[in-house]
Amino acid sequence: MESPENNITAEQIILRWDSTASEDARTRMIFEQHDRQEINRYLQAVDQIQTSMNSTTLSDGESKKLNNAIQIAMARLEDEFRNILITNSTPIETEPITESISLTPRTTPRNSSFHASPENENSGNRRDESISRISSASFTDRNERSVTFASCRSMNSIREQDLLPPESISDLRSIAERMIAAGYFRECVQVYGSVRKSVVDGSFKKLGVEKLSIGDIQRLDWEAMNTKIGRWIRAAKVCIRVLFASEKKLCRQIFEDLGSTAADDACFIETVKAPANQLFNFVEAISISRRSPEKLFKILDLHDSLLDLLPDIDDVFDSKPAESIRIQAPEILSRLAEAARGMLSEFENAVLREPSKVPVPGGTIHPLTRYVMNYISLISDYKQTLGEIIISRPTTGSRHCDVTAPEMDFDELDEQPPLALHLIWIIAILQFNLEGKSKHYKDNSLAHLFIMNNVHYIVQKIKGSLELREMIGDQYLRTLTRIFRQAATNHQRATWIGVLHCLRDQGLHSTGSFSSGVSKSALRERFKSFNAIFDEVHRTQALWLVPDEQLREELRISILEKLIPAYRSFLGRFRNHISDNYIKYSVEDLENGVLELFEGLAVSQHSRRRSQ
Repeated sequence: MESPENNITAEQIILRWDSTASEDARTRMIFEQHDRQEINRYLQAVDQIQTSMNSTTLSDGESKKLNNAIQIAMARLEDEFRNILITNSTPIETEPITESISLTPRTTPRNSSFHASPENENSGNRRDESISRISSASFTDRNERSVTFASCRSMNSIREQDLLPPESISDLRSIAERMIAAGYFRECVQVYGSVRKSVVDGSFKKLGVEKLSIGDIQRLDWEAMNTKIGRWIRAAKVCIRVLFASEKKLCRQIFEDLGSTAADDACFIETVKAPANQLFNFVEAISISRRSPEKLFKILDLHDSLLDLLPDIDDVFDSKPAESIRIQAPEILSRLAEAARGMLSEFENAVLREPSKVPVPGGTIHPLTRYVMNYISLISDYKQTLGEIIISRPTTGSRHCDVTAPEMDFDELDEQPPLALHLIWIIAILQFNLEGKSKHYKDNSLAHLFIMNNVHYIVQKIKGSLELREMIGDQYLRTLTRIFRQAATNHQRATWIGVLHCLRDQGLHSTGSFSSGVSKSALRERFKSFNAIFDEVHRTQALWLVPDEQLREELRISILEKLIPAYRSFLGRFRNHISDNYIKYSVEDLENGVLELFEGLAVSQHSRRRSQ
């Protein structure tokens, strides 16, 4: 387009770029020509017309012409404003930012995905829904807690980015200044918000933040929800600390101090209100979803992440127009805390109610015990968060729920914080449930072994975690230790009292002047009884299982310390009074037999193993 004559009027400059009157004006943009002289000439023309409109000596005709010119100018500037935004706006490169988030969890990693479910039962037995869900749940690898507390700390400051080139920002500010001065504030805000919101939506898409309603989120299966929670935690840090913060900076660069209202705040809210609500709606939906125990740890991840973001949310959304967004975060945080409390209570109920009645073979560790102790170990990993959330003691005894529950007095543990008392209570109701399950064994000795195995496992899990041991405390740990040791003693008494009874002298001495003093028939019966009882114990208890190697050895040694001296003494006293045909076992045979107990292998398997 030719340069205008020096005496061209401001109105003529405006009309020359009227897109409704000229194909050339419709297809070209002033600010795309990189002709700063033409850009300045047009802006000066707009300024001149606006100045003229403030004159009090204008005739109606002149006023009408100026109004028409300013409307044409505003339409042109609106198009120019939109075009500059569109041609210079691209979604933030999220990958480098996301990769900068540390993947180091705040806790020591343990073994990855854990599955535990109670033994299969007959199809007619109806499983309790809560424990079925938590028993089939997969605990995420501790390494995947990258998206929780520690990783938040790796990106704990706002990182504003320059979203547009300085020249584009300067042009946008020049246009915005004139549109606002001419009374086109709303139009300017709407154009700005619509363009920048689409850019933010593009960044959201790159970050994996989906547009889901609260209903959509609550209908997700747990595996899908679990994945989306992890993705949300990573994305939220980028959205708050980079994306929204940078959008706020851009609004400030373009609109600060323009007009009588806070234009920068208005444009910022126009841009990010819907995306921010979309971001927070996800967490809100999770916080009010069904309180299943398997969700607890992801809820706590969300809680930690949101809590860590609160100061940045306050900074980014510090204006009055942003108040509705700003207050959402602490409200959702409160609901997450309440959800966590509810899930812990659900877990306690599920442990108490777990209904499986089929005894685990060999009296080994029940899957419920493994599951509960792994769950408790995870709770101890989150003790900082849960310690702030759990503020009341557990409700114990029969008033706990509508099923029989153990009574427990926490007065002796008064110095323990509420979270620790909840862990102790969970162990207590687990032990209570296990006592009930032990009654389904027909053999009392096996029932005692079952209790010994399970309570010993509980003790070892507590001792194996420094944090868990500190929370449970040595006092209650000693109580549990006494329980499993008493169960071991009860098992030995129930099993070996009959065996040792055969090795007593009573009933073996005969009377009469021609007697040797020992009744050979009674002695033969005594050896037959001993052999039969030991055979049965050996055959049966070789199939039983004590999975902990050290406990298994201690149990065997304890048995040998009682059995071998008694048998050796019995043989010494009576061997000369009976044929060797009745003495089935040597002392060494008994020792070998005892050493074959509690490995879950049939006697025939032990024999084959010795022959190899």
